[in-house]
Amino acid sequence: MEAIETSEESLRGQAEIWQHIFSFADSMALKCAVELRIADIINSNNGLVTLSQIASSIASPSPNISFLSRIMRLLVRKKIFAANHDSNGGETLYGLTRSSRWLLRDSELSLGPMVLMENHPWLVAPWHCFSQCVKEGGIAFKMAHGQEIWDFALQNPELNKLFNDGMACTSRIISRAIVSGYKDGFSSIGSLVDVGGGIGEMMSEIMKSYPHIKGINFDLPHVISTAPKYNGISHVHGDMFQAVPQADAVIMKLPSINTRDRRKIPARLDAPSRPQADAVIMKWILHDWNDEDCVKILKNCKKAIPKKTGKVIIVEVVLQPDSNELFDETGLALDLAILAHTTGKERTEPEWKKILEEGGFPRYNIIDIPAFPSIIEAFHE
Repeated sequence: MEAIETSEESLRGQAEIWQHIFSFADSMALKCAVELRIADIINSNNGLVTLSQIASSIASPSPNISFLSRIMRLLVRKKIFAANHDSNGGETLYGLTRSSRWLLRDSELSLGPMVLMENHPWLVAPWHCFSQCVKEGGIAFKMAHGQEIWDFALQNPELNKLFNDGMACTSRIISRAIVSGYKDGFSSIGSLVDVGGGIGEMMSEIMKSYPHIKGINFDLPHVISTAPKYNGISHVHGDMFQAVPQADAVIMKLPSINTRDRRKIPARLDAPSRPQADAVIMKWILHDWNDEDCVKILKNCKKAIPKKTGKVIIVEVVLQPDSNELFDETGLALDLAILAHTTGKERTEPEWKKILEEGGFPRYNIIDIPAFPSIIEAFHE
């Protein structure tokens, strides 16, 4: 039998593999905390509670405190929650940390819905198809579920809501970062179309800081049908692969899961009553599509904006694989999430430059904002 290597370097390597084997435990424990609303329970009890107080606030007639204690032990280790141990042997008091404050369900800025979305069995299953994708090609989500994510969401209201809620929570967070980091970007815009705007959360957040803007939320019919009413915002359905409303600026944002349905959807862009706009905004759209589809979208954007003053403002991750800035490692993980769910990818700056040039936008600026993605401001002249 081969001798076991016991050098410190070898043991560290072994320990690292064990950590990777069980790294999914972090996200599963985090999902559990969101589902049980543990952060909200702590917050509603003045920020410090015992384990029994948490258990008594869980919607269950007989919660298992032993199970809960083991889950909380890991989450405390990961600094999701804080634990204050009584030196006299009293019960441990649990509190919030800078991380768990982002899990508060009733907070305006919460990532709780995104935790639930990304860790749902429907979205986790395609990750198990990676090796098959490497061997054979294809789309991981389709391998897992028999159809692409867009068709699955179209036919499944539960996934549609799960995804829309996840995108809405990120829109609130990123929209405020856009307003903060791109302060002059909207001042000259009178009306704004959010292409792939989901249920309109992004547009609503922007208009809080720029109330002079007339907002138009643009997405597929089944997405628009679930969008709430907002003051100053019109909901219009259509397909960005057919046409983009005319504008003098285009902002591309993280898309709704429902911005893509290959079936021909009447765009409604040529209707006499169609709202007109000075600008178009899209957030996290292009990372869901391959290069060919991205070029199609960009070309439609180019047709929709004035030649001299038009611009595309893309809110997306710019990958830096060798950097160690705050969100760089998460960007690589997000790239694999995109691999699991769509035909798209996260892109490095040279990859962005390539599709921008092919789409008709040879000039661009990358603008950092206080959020996960950046702004890529592109011009066609």
